[in-house]
Amino acid sequence: MKLIKTKIPDLLILKSQVFKDKRGFLKETFRKDVLNKNLPFDVMSYSKKNVLRGLHFQSKYSQAKLITVTHGKILDVAVDLRKNSKTFGKYFSIIINQDDDFSFFIPENFAHGFLCLSKSCTINYKCSNYRNQKYERTLAWNDPHLNINWHIKNPLLSDKDKNKNQTFKELFFKS
Repeated sequence: MKLIKTKIPDLLILKSQVFKDKRGFLKETFRKDVLNKNLPFDVMSYSKKNVLRGLHFQSKYSQAKLITVTHGKILDVAVDLRKNSKTFGKYFSIIINQDDDFSFFIPENFAHGFLCLSKSCTINYKCSNYRNQKYERTLAWNDPHLNINWHIKNPLLSDKDKNKNQTFKELFFKS
């Protein structure tokens, strides 16, 4: 397993070691000796084509996430919410599919979202903190400040993602 840096500091790609033969494959998705993070909470998400989930974060008890696509294909997006970071308010996106030999590590204090590009997709998350509904926040997926190119105009959204989101300005530059 090898760590690969992205254009945003601390956002990493974990290149897996894959063992293939005629029966299929075995892929390592996490090794604590490579990514020295405590990730005690696992979550699995299933979505249909054109479902967009996010951009989610917790205002307190922030979660680092290791994202692995086990079925299908997604456009995965992470937004830097670290106020003292040179990349505060910037995003990084990557397409991940079930055949890729990597996982995507998102550190704490990032918003995360994804769009299902295939007929359906299943994503496995390893998280550093447990879900805490009291502190869950949603950053608007179509925020003009972020200007994320999702390659879709009308994704399928949950009520929360559609109606209970806030813009970057509302969240971080209140008057």
